[in-house]
Amino acid sequence: MPDVATVSDPLSSVLEAKTAADLASHLGLATVGDLLRHYPRRYAERGAMTSLRGLEVGEHVTVLARVAKVSSREMKNRPGTLQELIITDGHGEVRCTFFSQRWLPKRMPVGTVALFAGQVSVFNKVLQLTHPDYRALTGVEDTADAAEELADLARPMLPIYPATAKLASWDISSAVRKVLAVLDLQEDPLPEALRSELGLLELGEALRLIHRPDTADDVTAAEARLRFDEAMALQLVLAGRRVVDSGRTAPACPTRGDGVAAAFDAQLPFTLTEGQKQVGAELAADLARSHPMSRLLQGEVGSGKTVVALRAMLDVVDSGRQAAMLAPTEVLAAQHARSLSMLLGQLGRAGELGSPEQATRVRLLTGSMPTAIKRAALLDIVTGEAGIVIGTHALIQDTVSFFDLGLVVVDEQHRFGVEQRDRLRDKGRDGATPHLLVMTATPIPRTVALTVFGDLAVSTLRELPAGRAPITTSVVPETEKPTWLDRAWIRVVEEVAAGRQAYVVCSRIGEDDADQNADQNYNGSAQGGGGQEEETKEENPTRPVLELAEELAAGPLAGVRLEVLHGRMAGEDKDAVMRAFAAGEIDVLVATTVIEVGVDVANATTMVVMDAERFGVSQLHQLRGRVGRGGHPGLCLLHTTARDGAPSRRRLDAVARTTDGFELAQLDLEQRREGDVLGVAQSGVRSTLRKLSLLRDGDVIESARRAAGEVIATDPTLTRHPGLAAMVSSALDPGKVDYLQKA
Repeated sequence: MPDVATVSDPLSSVLEAKTAADLASHLGLATVGDLLRHYPRRYAERGAMTSLRGLEVGEHVTVLARVAKVSSREMKNRPGTLQELIITDGHGEVRCTFFSQRWLPKRMPVGTVALFAGQVSVFNKVLQLTHPDYRALTGVEDTADAAEELADLARPMLPIYPATAKLASWDISSAVRKVLAVLDLQEDPLPEALRSELGLLELGEALRLIHRPDTADDVTAAEARLRFDEAMALQLVLAGRRVVDSGRTAPACPTRGDGVAAAFDAQLPFTLTEGQKQVGAELAADLARSHPMSRLLQGEVGSGKTVVALRAMLDVVDSGRQAAMLAPTEVLAAQHARSLSMLLGQLGRAGELGSPEQATRVRLLTGSMPTAIKRAALLDIVTGEAGIVIGTHALIQDTVSFFDLGLVVVDEQHRFGVEQRDRLRDKGRDGATPHLLVMTATPIPRTVALTVFGDLAVSTLRELPAGRAPITTSVVPETEKPTWLDRAWIRVVEEVAAGRQAYVVCSRIGEDDADQNADQNYNGSAQGGGGQEEETKEENPTRPVLELAEELAAGPLAGVRLEVLHGRMAGEDKDAVMRAFAAGEIDVLVATTVIEVGVDVANATTMVVMDAERFGVSQLHQLRGRVGRGGHPGLCLLHTTARDGAPSRRRLDAVARTTDGFELAQLDLEQRREGDVLGVAQSGVRSTLRKLSLLRDGDVIESARRAAGEVIATDPTLTRHPGLAAMVSSALDPGKVDYLQKA
């Protein structure tokens, strides 16, 4: 092994081959820097047990606990013995089950304090760890460096690392110890003057203290430096992007007083809210300039974002150019095409008998459209006959050419990768960059917007249009109140009998599917299997759409008109179902989250979300926004098998408690990995942010933004700041750097 190692050295040059391979395959850690940026999740203080009350079924945990009871017996149904440990934190207990480890009672007697790592399951309503890994803190056996490992385990603050079933926290800790022993950072990437101004540690000291602290103050000081590194790296990339963007030009599209936009305003059957008027003025001012508009429009579910976007698109059409709206699903694209055509009326039927002179044409383009219809749409797009084009990812294909694209509207922008969005922006005429408006119904706090979207201006709609009915949300806990689910189906039947309609939402399509919508950022939102002896059956499986629809049609919802909608259906079939539901020909729609956004059926008043713990907070808020869109009150019932007090259950209780999307967005971001807020799921790389909180560290982000701006202003390529250039690639995943530079 080498005497010294740098952050760019491969782990295989520092650690044993098997250890390096395990870190790479199980955690994606390939270099010394990767491992050192894999920070402890928390610290166990000597003498302080891990609280066992908040453990979630399905979660992989590492806990520090004391053995309270040990037993061993022969198994009933097969040869061998079963050993059980009852471990405790002094308040709660968890059972640890082992198979054929006869020596365990002697190795782990009552009173032993140890680390236990495994997946939480439940059997006979008791939480358990089946065959967990363990390390007693009173001794270490069968390791080549037992003395050093024992010293590590005896530290006053024991680091607990994010681990996997194949790689325990103490294995990661051992690898970190070996890397720190030979680490040579050479030069600190942050200039000394900036470190001194902000009171930050040197990087080498920060890395050592985050992994091997003696006190809580050590952790605090280390985190301050590492947090700033992440903020600075992000802001350097974004500042560089702003320099590039400043040289782009866009087609100016000033408002006219005699075009289709003015005619549309004159025929509107409702009064715009003050917020819609204000945001409309902001968009009009941006569109009138020759610099590309880059604006984020966020607003509550049902706040009228679509109307605001349509008015902006009409300003572009009045300038002789085209506007394109990119939607994440064919169902939503078709819904937008119908709703915009309905709002425009004759103004959207250019070329038809009786249409006004200033009318335009709305065209829909999706991948599953019949060839003849698609060919006609493509012709209208390339000739400019279609002023407004709505579609899915089909719009970004090379075969799609616009006559003169002036504005790109991206609905639910978090559903798209940056590359997809940019490909549509590259379809401008003669090298011009179309204006960009991205919309989301998931509110975004200011510090998040500053970091994620760089220089995007942010417009917000908080006010709901008149006529929106209130939505009541209730949790239906099947495990504790099994009769409540029966009552939910009765309520659906009652609403149908009163002439209303309902949705039933499931997380997956069929039995052969993995969970389609479980939020992977929430540990334990899935119910884990857990065996006792040969028992491994999952206690609370989710209900797939196809199976549940059959059960409901033959049981509690027999007699109502029920149909299924999911993402695997052909485009024309999905559209036919949605048309029938919108026309009142279907009473109950059993669907996946294909109906999550944009679907607008005023007569739908009730929604039952099955296995609601499988969904994120913002997703549930989006889903329930599909009901109560007419004059009748909405009801959303969140079915769950999650235990009372579990994190996933608390999320559901929060959704039931408030309909304020801004409050829920705050909660959502607090509870999940903020790296995903930066588009990790879209870019295909792992989470970037380890220490920086986009919600709580606004002052750090602001400081880094100022410092990065000053550097980039004089050195946009970081040629004269090699340390900072190295920081960008060290503190951020390389794939994330590419992603942000393209955003």
